[in-house]
Amino acid sequence: MLAGMMRFYSARRIAITGASSGLGAGLARDYAAPGVSLALFARRNERLEQVAAECRSRGATVEIAALDVGESEPLGGMLRAMDDAQGFDLVIANAGIAAPPGEAGAAKQIRTNLLGAIHTIEPLIPRMLARGHGHIAVVTSVAALRGLPDCPAYCASKAGLRLYGEALRAGLAPSGIDVTVITPGFFFSPMSERLRGSKPLMVGSARVVRIVRRGLDRRRARVSFPWPIVALLRLLDLLPARLGDVLIRWFRFQIYAG
Repeated sequence: MLAGMMRFYSARRIAITGASSGLGAGLARDYAAPGVSLALFARRNERLEQVAAECRSRGATVEIAALDVGESEPLGGMLRAMDDAQGFDLVIANAGIAAPPGEAGAAKQIRTNLLGAIHTIEPLIPRMLARGHGHIAVVTSVAALRGLPDCPAYCASKAGLRLYGEALRAGLAPSGIDVTVITPGFFFSPMSERLRGSKPLMVGSARVVRIVRRGLDRRRARVSFPWPIVALLRLLDLLPARLGDVLIRWFRFQIYAG
């Protein structure tokens, strides 16, 4: 009975970035149903079309836009136009990349993972404020909880996004806008396939969609999993820095170009 009540509050007009694969595609498929309007954004048009076709087959109305979230003006213009037509009640800033070490890869990750989320959310905040309601979700990572030695730029991008989301939640809550900060560990996705090394407590793709969807339907402030990894990384951040650095080296992996 309670689960049914929670579903009653599920969003109906939803924007999702990074919707061509992984968590974004999984959430799009899970939300797709008669009476639901989806606006899906990603760089890869062919894959985005495939996801959109699946969502339409489930009864959803779907619009797509193949663009780079790092480019603020095209994305902002598209979001405003779509919001004029339907008035989003949920925006999920999910687009993200992982790149091998190096200056170019570092800048690209900050541009996509952090600035891309800001470019997605900022155009919609004044509109949600005017309506007096709305829901914003940002997809960060457990890498935002404590710097991992093999991916400093990725950690920086996700840590910045986590704090951006936390600050938004505190500031927007009195105006009726909810913000959910999603902090997942490793889960099966095209991105995870490019990682070689330690990936403890890997979560299946279907399960991660269920966990995130449940948290969003309940408008939770935070959705963090798996809890042993979250707890361990929070603990390591409380230890003396050099001891934490020694222990964090257990999380060793390499990111391969894709």
